[in-house]
Amino acid sequence: MSAPPPSPDVVTDEAEFVAAMRRLKAWSGLSYRQLERRAAEAGRVLPYSTASTALGRKTLPREELLVAFVLACGLDDEGAASWVAVRKRIAVGERVSVTEPRAVRRPRWRPAIGWAAVMLSLALAGGTTLSMKASEEVEAVQVTVGR
Repeated sequence: MSAPPPSPDVVTDEAEFVAAMRRLKAWSGLSYRQLERRAAEAGRVLPYSTASTALGRKTLPREELLVAFVLACGLDDEGAASWVAVRKRIAVGERVSVTEPRAVRRPRWRPAIGWAAVMLSLALAGGTTLSMKASEEVEAVQVTVGR
């Protein structure tokens, strides 16, 4: 380990953070099982399967998992504190956002199912008719179906 360890200081989002963790693992030259043993020797818990899963995702790991991982990779407490600080910065939203959040799309079939439920209830009630505007129709159906 003659080269300096990878640093998370330049990452801007969760996916980049996890990619930096993968670089740290590669830098350490250790397998997941070796990381698990080193963490246990330091009094930390880092199941190899959990570490593998965390590095396969694009979301931030739990802080305690991160600390165990960084220490097992060979960094000291100061190095671990640096990784935790960057994780906290990203977790609270201090990151560069490349895209706007997507609008939530509702399935188109929901109003149709709701309308069918209204028609069925009217048929069962003896054919009583109701007069509703289109916007009220969906609202009334959602209340009926939702309970």
